[in-house]
Amino acid sequence: MNAKRTVVAAIVTVLVFGLFADLLQAAPGKNKDKQAAKQEEKVYIPPQVKAIMQEGMAARRGRQDIPFTIFKNYVFPAAQNLYPIFLFKAKNLDLGFFPAPPAAQAPVQDDPAQAGQAQAPAAAPLQAKLNVFLQFLQIENGAPTKTFREIYIPALLQADSATYDPDAEEWYSTGYPLPAGNYLLAMALASSDLKKVGVGYYEFSLPDAAALRNTLETTPIFFVKKMDQMQAPETRTSVHKGCFMYSVLQIVPNVESVVAPGEFVEMLYYIFGAKPNDQQKNDIEATYEVKQADKAAIKWAVQNYDFALVSQPLPLKQTVLIKNDQGEKQETRDLPAGKYTLVISIKDKVGGSTVEKTLDFEVK
Repeated sequence: MNAKRTVVAAIVTVLVFGLFADLLQAAPGKNKDKQAAKQEEKVYIPPQVKAIMQEGMAARRGRQDIPFTIFKNYVFPAAQNLYPIFLFKAKNLDLGFFPAPPAAQAPVQDDPAQAGQAQAPAAAPLQAKLNVFLQFLQIENGAPTKTFREIYIPALLQADSATYDPDAEEWYSTGYPLPAGNYLLAMALASSDLKKVGVGYYEFSLPDAAALRNTLETTPIFFVKKMDQMQAPETRTSVHKGCFMYSVLQIVPNVESVVAPGEFVEMLYYIFGAKPNDQQKNDIEATYEVKQADKAAIKWAVQNYDFALVSQPLPLKQTVLIKNDQGEKQETRDLPAGKYTLVISIKDKVGGSTVEKTLDFEVK
């Protein structure tokens, strides 16, 4: 419980103080520190890369010199903006991993206990150097109109050479704070010399919280595998492998929504449109129920929140009534393997608005 409160407090800090204001980018080959001091946003996408991004935009089919797919996005509030996070996946082989240059090692003093024993050299890690370009275009009447923001990310990806599988597909994340609206993300992965370029497209919408008068809406709901608080917020857009950063938080989502029998699940989401009470706090009520083929499998007690950010753990345990010759008794069991739907019913007790959300998941 204390850990959860600490995490929630960290996110509240993000919302109140707007720690995303320092997200700065620099152009390739420029002095980043000088450029960041001059202005908040100064980025370039090389003309040849921008032309490649443009040529496949109408059909949403980009060049695939480096094949990848943007397959999911999450959204979080961030001061006056929203913070969309994008997950994309690619095969190791296509990203061009190569052995990293050997790092300088400090001399090791002789250990008499190890005399005469050969020391096996440590396997060199692998790395892939990529230029990542993000172009956010505003959409009007279903078509991209003008570019809102362009981002350049120099990415250095790493892999363990001992477990490296060239055919394995890994997922990565990146994100950037934006105001509410409808967007098309054109994303390019390019080799260091820009001779190989892969492009993907992804349409998404960010809700306008100010426009939600008598309506509730939530950010995409997902299960969290792991959530750690870092010592300092991330202030530059980066690419991360197998996790994403939300200011001071490093989060590993359960991308497939697959859990083991008996596993506790924890979800993370934010509620837009909830009105504050006289103490400037929310008064939100939520019920959680697991169904399988419209039949109730688990129902938990009603939960109440005084803030619109929800970090809620749920034990996947069933209470089963057993009848036999000796009478009746209740027994707690793990939710058996199968496919289920989590139904979340949310009510704003101040404004009276309600919303229902669902999340499909599997136990196996």
